[in-house]
Amino acid sequence: MNTRFTLLLLLAFTFFSAFSQSVPGDPWFGESCTSIMVGKKASADGSVITAHTCDGNYRTWLRMEKSAEHADTATHLVYKGTLHTETPDDMRKLKVAGRIPQVKHTYAYLNTAYPSLNEKQLAMGETTFVGPDTLVNKDAMFLIEELQRIALQRCDNARDAIRLIGNLIREYGYADYGECITIADKNEVWQMEILGEGPVRKGGVWAAQRIPDDHVGISANIARIGVIDLSKPDYFMASDNVKDVALEFGLWDGKEPFKFWKAYANADKPFKIREFYVLNTLAPSLNLSMEMDELPFSVKPEKKVDLATLSSLYRATYEGTQYDMTHKVKMIRKNYDKNRKETGQDTIISPVANPWLTTDMRNTLNYIAPGTIDFQRTVSVAWCSYSHITQLRSWLPDEVGAVSWFSFDNPGQSPRIPVFAGALNVPAKWEVCGQKKYREDAALWGFRKANKLATVSWGKTSKIVMENVLDFENKAAMEMPALELKASALIKEGKTEDARKLLTGYSSDFSGAALQRWANLEVKFWEMFGRGF
Repeated sequence: MNTRFTLLLLLAFTFFSAFSQSVPGDPWFGESCTSIMVGKKASADGSVITAHTCDGNYRTWLRMEKSAEHADTATHLVYKGTLHTETPDDMRKLKVAGRIPQVKHTYAYLNTAYPSLNEKQLAMGETTFVGPDTLVNKDAMFLIEELQRIALQRCDNARDAIRLIGNLIREYGYADYGECITIADKNEVWQMEILGEGPVRKGGVWAAQRIPDDHVGISANIARIGVIDLSKPDYFMASDNVKDVALEFGLWDGKEPFKFWKAYANADKPFKIREFYVLNTLAPSLNLSMEMDELPFSVKPEKKVDLATLSSLYRATYEGTQYDMTHKVKMIRKNYDKNRKETGQDTIISPVANPWLTTDMRNTLNYIAPGTIDFQRTVSVAWCSYSHITQLRSWLPDEVGAVSWFSFDNPGQSPRIPVFAGALNVPAKWEVCGQKKYREDAALWGFRKANKLATVSWGKTSKIVMENVLDFENKAAMEMPALELKASALIKEGKTEDARKLLTGYSSDFSGAALQRWANLEVKFWEMFGRGF
């Protein structure tokens, strides 16, 4: 077999196997999405933060939906199936689940697969924790993404959003599996965990707990709310049936102290590696360990958390720790002097090792050398559709104060692009999903091509990718203060529309620059590998 053919075969295997879909039996199946929450006294600048990675084969189009006025007789159509549409106007396979009365005024909001931000600085993240199958009622009305949509359209603060969602569930029913939504406004952030009430009744059961202002919390596919102290309404809320449902379905014996996660999570303990890694990284002096029965619901970080810290956590692959999946994938490197005479050799981590190897590649390496890779669910994953880190800042006008740092594809490789709550629209390529097929007009592919190609020899490309990611972080850090000051001044002068155009244009230009940079990286990597590097 000639060298060129071997190279092409390796490229093809690594590149195309990266698109393999999740199937039952894969170690990460069902473990999708990570949401980190930061209270205003825990953040470096006083902002409240929630975030979300949409990990899985979900739609990647998004659109800024406009605010609207409605007639007294208007109704709101509730759909099922919106997570897998191709464009905002794609109605294929959508099912009308029902209608509810419309309100007179609805707010503008950022329409992501799981709707995430509105014009009043209300923001949401989401993770699925599944829960017992016996609580699911597929015939009820609401899936989690539609509850998020309505809350963003109608609410301007987290507590009202929680109450509205609870009321909608009670009246119209919850049809989804166990879900957590993290709900933040410019003052506080809450974690709300929701399940159905069984196949007969259409209602649901839920609990919500606030992250203390000086703490950071995380939701990563396991229910984490424990004891619910309703005597502290500033920190806890729950449905009236929260204990009754657990008793009825044999999920709680009524004798031991009631813990929401223990009754409803269908798990041994309320954390795995992602929760441990994030909380331990931020509060190392607590000496948390994976062997503990329960981690704190939230921790006080030992250093104030800024955007760079969060971005780094969302890139986490546990490099340098015992959970690093690349540290046993090794090779011999021969060393030569200037005359090309061999002077010795070293054992190094192979450049082809990367933390996002496909199931097929992991199984192949473990077959060749058993124990080479012990799978760990990293925070950043190759099957991520999109992610966002959303900051909410009370001291700025709403149009400027809320900014969603949006990223397509793997958050361990892609740059983050700012989208303000006051944006009039998003770039055209953002309104097209790239999950159903390869599309040049879908922003997802503008990043995915270079990202996937980089994993062919991550040891040689990772530094290049990270340099470019950090270039855009630095660009935003240098440019945003002046931009926000100018937009805020325009709003103060009554020129809100001008401010919104300014913010929209900045995001569009930022997106265009990032897409062009990643197109250049794609060419660079093809040139590298084409020459056999």
